Amino acid sequence: MQSNLAYFVTNLLVVLGVLVHMLRPLTKSSHKFASFKGVQRLLTRCKSDNSIPTKKYDLVVVGGGSGGLACSKEAATYGKHVAVLDYVEPSPQGTKWGLGGTCVNVGCIPKKLMHQAALLGEAVQDARKYGWTVPENGIHNNWETMSSAVQNYVRSLNWGHRVQLQSKNVEYLNAKGYFLDNHTLEATDAKGRKKRIVADNFVVAVGGRPKYTEIPGALECAISSDDIFWLKNKPGKTMVIGASYVALECAGFLTGLGFDTSLMIRSIPLRGFDQQMAHLVTDHMASHGTNMLWKCVPESMEKLSDGKIKVTWKNTETVEAGSDIYETVLMAVGRAPETTKIGLDNTEVQLHASSGKILGEHGGDLERSSVPHIYGIGDILEGRPELTPVAIKAGKLLAHRLYGNSTVQMDYDKVPTTVFTPLEYGCVGLSEEEALDKYGEDNLEVYHAFYKPLQYSVAERDASQCYIKMICDKEGDQKVHGLHFLGPHAGEVLQGFAVAIRCNLTREIMDSTLGIHPTSAEEVVKMHITKRSGLDPTVTGC
Repeated sequence: MQSNLAYFVTNLLVVLGVLVHMLRPLTKSSHKFASFKGVQRLLTRCKSDNSIPTKKYDLVVVGGGSGGLACSKEAATYGKHVAVLDYVEPSPQGTKWGLGGTCVNVGCIPKKLMHQAALLGEAVQDARKYGWTVPENGIHNNWETMSSAVQNYVRSLNWGHRVQLQSKNVEYLNAKGYFLDNHTLEATDAKGRKKRIVADNFVVAVGGRPKYTEIPGALECAISSDDIFWLKNKPGKTMVIGASYVALECAGFLTGLGFDTSLMIRSIPLRGFDQQMAHLVTDHMASHGTNMLWKCVPESMEKLSDGKIKVTWKNTETVEAGSDIYETVLMAVGRAPETTKIGLDNTEVQLHASSGKILGEHGGDLERSSVPHIYGIGDILEGRPELTPVAIKAGKLLAHRLYGNSTVQMDYDKVPTTVFTPLEYGCVGLSEEEALDKYGEDNLEVYHAFYKPLQYSVAERDASQCYIKMICDKEGDQKVHGLHFLGPHAGEVLQGFAVAIRCNLTREIMDSTLGIHPTSAEEVVKMHITKRSGLDPTVTGC
């Protein structure tokens, strides 16, 4: 009976394939009919893979990061049958981790905790000036103790995510998903066992992984942000290569933890951010102990007999060469989306030619791909901020549109963020460069101030890079287009202002708002000197 049924299905598919092939020239929409080649692939699988079990879902999310988890849990509240596939390929150095994606395991969470560890060390040094007795021989960080505490906290989050999925009736599959066609996934677990999955809708939320430069020895010698937070032994003398926020944050906390750290930057720091602010960030890092190698690129890496690494580089402007020996080399030269590794070439999903990210904005939906029932959220969507809160919000809103009759789209404008360098940099809205390009210099007014946080006074800390600027319309009530803050607790300061800017904050409203004294945040509402005036913007008193 089973063989007769298989024979009938096979012949039916052959007939359908011929009809599709004949009708294809008549259709204007390429996604309405599968290609004849696709039918042939399907026939081949029917003949050879009929032993693989198949399961049907309403929604399948590929990727267990913050965005994918948020989308899956929200969809499940509508009573839908939802599954999440998450599988971590080891880094080139062999590092793996649990459920939760980049942010939880090798990004925001461990980064912020190690940043905090570095700040605590600096605070202890300040404590002497405030009357605390600190050992004369100084203090030092125990990497093993700190990293173990961070890793244990991350593992608790991994477990928490699994519990949350279970409580929401979301099926978790620790398996790698691979698209076979527009409607079918093949899930393979760590033991090689396969499962066929079909769904009404798919959400791709696989994020990205660190890139490596194509120089001799890089893959063998260097680690990435996938590895630094899971090192069992202290990194020692470290070279960080890159100019991204990942590079600057890692170099910053390593310096703060007491390691001899160099930062190699090929061109400009924090590309895409306001460049005046970015250079103030690197100025502060240089003045606080990070060795800056500007306009340099690595040429080779070589592992020596004692396990250390020799790095050779050249200056791109002077063509001068240099080299040094390090215990750790950390690559932070950007990230690549995982879209090329999940079989999207077997579907009709369109990817950006250079970035490899999913092209969204089809059919009026910002997250919909060129295949109507396949969506992308988070870092793999072209032209979107690579930020955890963005992925979470987009994932939730997508679930509401799919199953809750909502029409609300994600608003990717005025997204706030903070770079957790030793002196934190928070921003929301346009950079000064973007504003000038969009509105023109004659139509803008830039208010700015150099200020000194009160806590720096007794400690006699250098505050020369503590700076704020606000970019507004020149005329009328002066709508605020961008706000940038460099100083302690920048993220905490900017969150409230981000709400105000989304509510169309104006300079007039800002000027009428009282500050909370004594705080660094009050300096934002007190700004009154413009760049155009040429006056000294240094705050001198109340």
